[in-house]
Amino acid sequence: MRRALFLLLFAALAACSKPSPPQGRWEGGYSANGTIVAARVQIGADGLVKVSAPDVTNLQNAKPERLRQQREALAADLASGWDGVAPRMFEFDGTTFRKPGGIAPQMVWDKDTNQMTLQLYIGSNPALPVPLRPVDGFHDNPWAAG
Repeated sequence: MRRALFLLLFAALAACSKPSPPQGRWEGGYSANGTIVAARVQIGADGLVKVSAPDVTNLQNAKPERLRQQREALAADLASGWDGVAPRMFEFDGTTFRKPGGIAPQMVWDKDTNQMTLQLYIGSNPALPVPLRPVDGFHDNPWAAG
């Protein structure tokens, strides 16, 4: 009887425990509607998250050469600044990451595909979803195929 009660209590506690965030690295980019974003996310075993997503906006009328230059500059900024990114804690419900006590989603993780989507807020615009792919190591070009 005690054993059954213990197992029932253990199962109830396990069901109520917070899900652990996925460990790993994700990277990707976004380029549309005059906005370019290069992004990286890394989640450590301690659950702390490093995230960086430099962006450039107002490029609606930019020529292809200028867009290419901006993508290269963002990729370089992302790579050179990565070591200075401080890890931080997010609340994670099994799918969505939020700032502690926050409401707005910051990232959304798809367990089945291991894809992370960064929800980027630029100015007063609605969230811009930036899809990120899982990678073993970061690349110089976040848009490059994994």
